[in-house]
Amino acid sequence: MAKQRATTALQRAVRFDAAGLVPAIVQEHGSGRVLMLAYMNREALALTLKTGFTHFYSRSRRTLWKKGATSGHRQTVVSLRLDCDGDALIVEVEQVGPACHTGEASCFFRRAEGRRLVHAAAGATGAVLDRVYGVIRDRKAHPVDGSYVAALFAAGLDKILKKVAEETGEVLLAAKDGERSQIVWETADLWFHSLVALGYHDIPPAAIYEELERRMGARPRRAGAERPAGRAKRAPRARSR
Repeated sequence: MAKQRATTALQRAVRFDAAGLVPAIVQEHGSGRVLMLAYMNREALALTLKTGFTHFYSRSRRTLWKKGATSGHRQTVVSLRLDCDGDALIVEVEQVGPACHTGEASCFFRRAEGRRLVHAAAGATGAVLDRVYGVIRDRKAHPVDGSYVAALFAAGLDKILKKVAEETGEVLLAAKDGERSQIVWETADLWFHSLVALGYHDIPPAAIYEELERRMGARPRRAGAERPAGRAKRAPRARSR
């Protein structure tokens, strides 16, 4: 009942424009990254609240549409926020796959650089990890014949962890040899399989970003300090002779 009152209060508080629309800024849960801007009318907002998935109103097609209805790149709503004037929404979501119809993780992938527009991901950033993770989650939810990721999930956690262990060894060997291109190649393999392991447990890369950010602002750690409960550091094994 309380949830129903809160939902009704939100709908009443929204100030739709003369065309009956309100802009909805879609933001990725965890990372805070802006994914897209779309518009909702009263029906789209009601469907979003009712189903837990984003629905919008297309001004060009003049029709309602559910995000991911055809692509599978759906958005699960985590929270909705209304601005102080009541005429704009922020919709926090868990995104499956890329948010943009171009295949980019975010619709805002172009950056002003002087008088030019350049690709915001030029130079490669952590955003590519989110894009890869989105594909991994999509293959988990919608297995595709011939997909390597789908095959890993079908084989189970032990197979996934075996690949992580194998790729860790490859990184060690490459780093020992000191060949830059090989280190990059093997590290990419390790990161990819680590993302698959995260996907198995439904842990987004944003959780890792947040933990690293927390550590950056924390006091210097003592060995073994601040370790999650139940994960005490293992004592080193005695070497066999």
